[in-house]
Amino acid sequence: MSKRIVIVGGGVGGTMLANQLANKLYPEILRGDVSIALLSNSPDHFYKPAFMYVAFNLFFEEELKRPERSLLRPEISFHVEEITRFDFPGQCLKTLSGKHYGYDFLVIATGCMPAPERIEGLKEAGDHFYQYQPARQLAERLSTIKKGRIFITVSFPQTPNVPHQCGIAPVETTLMLDDFLLRRGVRDHVEIIYTYPTTAQLLRNCLFLQRPTGEILPGIFEQKNIHFQRGFTLDRVDPDQKIAYSAEGDAQPFDILMATPPICAVEAVRECGVSQAPNDEGWLPTNHETLQVYGLENVYVIGDTVDLPVSKAGGACHNQAPVIANNIASEIRHGAPNSVYDGRVQAVAQMGLNDGMPLVYDYAHDVLPTPPTKLGGLLRNGFNRGLYWAVARGIL
Repeated sequence: MSKRIVIVGGGVGGTMLANQLANKLYPEILRGDVSIALLSNSPDHFYKPAFMYVAFNLFFEEELKRPERSLLRPEISFHVEEITRFDFPGQCLKTLSGKHYGYDFLVIATGCMPAPERIEGLKEAGDHFYQYQPARQLAERLSTIKKGRIFITVSFPQTPNVPHQCGIAPVETTLMLDDFLLRRGVRDHVEIIYTYPTTAQLLRNCLFLQRPTGEILPGIFEQKNIHFQRGFTLDRVDPDQKIAYSAEGDAQPFDILMATPPICAVEAVRECGVSQAPNDEGWLPTNHETLQVYGLENVYVIGDTVDLPVSKAGGACHNQAPVIANNIASEIRHGAPNSVYDGRVQAVAQMGLNDGMPLVYDYAHDVLPTPPTKLGGLLRNGFNRGLYWAVARGIL
């Protein structure tokens, strides 16, 4: 009987994995022994890391999206469907349209979503760049401010050792903001304050979620006259007075509140009954080596929905996808998974509008920061403007 592989989620993790599985299992697909289906709630695929560039008017919507179908190999069936229920005992998915999809192997690649409403006043008074429309709104504010105070905050999930979305993004956008205001000629009249919560994953009183990078940030910020404050855990916001209050008892006024908001898994995942994460965050209990969901047979998870201590970013998906593809292929051919994920994440951080810094780390090794360079900036720009789409197609 043909083995049905269903991938839920049309982001970079699901797209890349579907293409890699089609390549790896091509002989079985030709024989009719395997089928691969990808389900997404949108016909379009968005390059989500570009949303932070939208905030600085460097990307616009038509530049950062492609039809999802155009990114998938022809052997993969694609369905625009919103998943409303996971029936794990019955190995079946229910969709908003009323359809049911059975599976033999399931990969959950549904990502995460910003949840600013989880902090009082943040949705009303804060801005973020993790979705397109909020990033456009932030761009309008940043393009018109002439003087005042831009206050930057970072909020972590309450689940121990789980990071916020795209770990380096708050640092990237802070440095990009400095350059952007310099280009506008108003930097001397705008105060930038970067803050970080008291507890960042397992570190305390730091400026980043890994110690080596956190230790070099003060020097970079001081050179650029960016003020920074450790131990500011955003607790609530007064939209009328424009004041951000911390759990530590501090109060900070702002003209623009640029926030990394709380995040959570999508509703269907939060309601599936498998997550053990506090505060209804929905992260799935993930085997840190095989990327299988604990307690479920033939179910894997990739990307932002995992509960692992690795960045919720495409640089993690790039290394998780081949592990899952190998493991599913091995289960089909040999009855057991055969590959291990080492926690590797790589990316080129945007350190200002022109410079970039390569980042690589894994479960056993923290990031080793290197000086930002123009070459690093060219590498990041090349990825943004073309290489990403090759990665999504499974070519790189």
